[in-house]
Amino acid sequence: MVVVKKMPGDSDDVLIRKFSRKVMSEGILQEAKRREFHLKPSLARKQKQEDARKARKLWATGSSR
Repeated sequence: MVVVKKMPGDSDDVLIRKFSRKVMSEGILQEAKRREFHLKPSLARKQKQEDARKARKLWATGSSR
């Protein structure tokens, strides 16, 4: 659960930015999108392998993107 506390002098815009940053860093939106539709176990395994392959390729190239 994301909690953002208002500090003295923080405007509403600052609170929204803080909240958005926390949501993105915790991966809440990505998780919600992933769970939006049911994925058969066989397709889930394939997706997991594909993600691992992409991560290895990204790590091997040393790129941050």
